[in-house]
Amino acid sequence: MLSNLEQKFSGFLDLLAQMDPVQTAVFIIFFFAIWFLPSVLAVFFNRGHLGKIFLANIPAGLSWIAWVALLVWAATGKMSGKLAAKYGSGAAGQPAKAGG
Repeated sequence: MLSNLEQKFSGFLDLLAQMDPVQTAVFIIFFFAIWFLPSVLAVFFNRGHLGKIFLANIPAGLSWIAWVALLVWAATGKMSGKLAAKYGSGAAGQPAKAGG
């Protein structure tokens, strides 16, 4: 007897087998667009780390946790410079302000 996961995977493969070529092409494009969404976001937000994010994105698609972490890393690229300037961690010789 097949487990629940095996039944769902078998049903998914049956669904893929019933698609016509246009539907299959749209599905493949959509699938890879979602898989590489962190890399696409890195083009706009974190261009300095685009290569690293792209290489990490290939295996990270297999893990939701790693994929979400890459998504956050890609989307917050330009914020790190703004935060460093705001809180003084990027300024040499200037101590960070304590208190308010």
